[in-house]
This record gives sequence, structure tokens and C-alpha cells, in this order.
Amino acid sequence: MAQAAEAMARGEHGQQVEVRGRDEVGRLADAFNAMSTELETTDRVRRELVANVAHELRTPLAGLQAALENDIDGVQPLDAQALLAQVQRLGRLVEQLLDLSRLESDGVPLHMVDIPAAELLEQVRDEALLAAPGTARVEIAVEPAALRIRGDADRVHQVLANLAENALRHAAAHGEVVLAARSLHGAVELSVTDDGPGIPVDERERVFERFHRLDAARSAGGAGLGLAIARWIVELHGGAIRAEAAGARGCRMVVELPA
Repeated sequence: MAQAAEAMARGEHGQQVEVRGRDEVGRLADAFNAMSTELETTDRVRRELVANVAHELRTPLAGLQAALENDIDGVQPLDAQALLAQVQRLGRLVEQLLDLSRLESDGVPLHMVDIPAAELLEQVRDEALLAAPGTARVEIAVEPAALRIRGDADRVHQVLANLAENALRHAAAHGEVVLAARSLHGAVELSVTDDGPGIPVDERERVFERFHRLDAARSAGGAGLGLAIARWIVELHGGAIRAEAAGARGCRMVVELPA
């Protein structure tokens, strides 16, 4: 155990020791192995985080550098709109990282209020159509009509806005996205349904992992943080979020919050 501890101190995580009994030393060995496994996982996640952030930063920075070099060399004048888009992409990534950090450290207090469901979904629809314009139409369904949601208004809005923008990006041309809210078995169920390519069964849980992105069919070029943040917010409310199939094709994202 001393040798394994010294190896871990040198950064060789994942060390395991043989458990030879159930006495105090055996329980200590079990605890050591559990700690070693957790440290190895934490170290792996940290390395993946650094690699993913570096990858996400590289593309917009490369675009900015190329545009500036072309302008300096007189090859092509600066395109302010293109530069702004790259800077906005960097800003979104930084904001998402800060958001995720605050959520994981429980540093986000929730200001619980009663939110009119119909009013919330209308706001989400209007903003999503501006952020992800397309040919799909957006329908709203609330049951009962006077349904109210108990939660932090800004954070619940953030979750639904992310889901709605994703749905609009992936919806079929001239298709339909449905934002719905209903009272269900002592809870409030919020859902966003699209008729796009859908999410494979084996990916429906992984889409909520940090930096996880699907193939080109449902990838919109984002950083892969939006759904991870949405899951943290929903769980802070004591709720759950999941992805389902919507008929033969399409996706239905479901959020359940305590009534």
C-alpha cells in the first residue's frame, strides 16, 4: 500500500492493492482502491476537458488569425460580420464553461417562483426562431391552459431555449417543432419534439455528457456543452431530463420537474 501511495504521489493514478481480509487493514485497502479509481477518473476527465477546450478554441482563433493576416497582406479586406461571428462563438464557449463550473460547484442559487407555462413557452419560441431561423414551424401545447411551473425562471428558460434551438436546427425542412407542458402524476412535464433525424438509442444518455456530440446528422457545430448544462440545471431543481424517439423519426427531449 505504501508503494502504491508513493506511485500515486508521482502522478501514476489508478494504482490498486490486493485486499487480503475484512479486518481494518482490508477495509483500508478497499478505501484506497476506491480513492485511486476516483482519482484516475478525475484525472482522465481533466485531460479530456483541456483537450476539448483547446480544440473548440482553435477553430475560431484560426479563423480570426487567417482573416487578419489576409487583411495585413492585402489579400482580402476584413469581413466584420465574419469576425463578429467568430468572436461570438468564443464568447459562447467561455460563458458555457463558466456556467458549467458554477453549476458543478453548486455555486448557482435558485430563485424559485411560479412560472406561467404558456407565457414561458411563447418566450422560448420567439427567441429560438431568432437564434435558429429556418422553415420549420413551432407549435405550443399547454395542458391545462393555466399550468404553472415551480422553478428558477431564468434557469428553466435556459434549459428550454437550448432544447428549442437544437430542435429547430435539426427539424426537417418545412417540418414542425412542438413545445409542450402538461401536469403529469404530481410533476410537470416539459417537452420539445422535432421531426429531424433523431438520436440513436445508444446515444440518448451520452448526449448529456460534456463535449459529447453526435455525427453530422444531428451535429450543429457547437461545443457539446448545452445539454450537459441543461442536465445540471434540471437536477438542481430535483428533476430529470431524457431523450426519446418521436415516432419513426425525430427526437423528443423531456424534462420532468417536481410540481
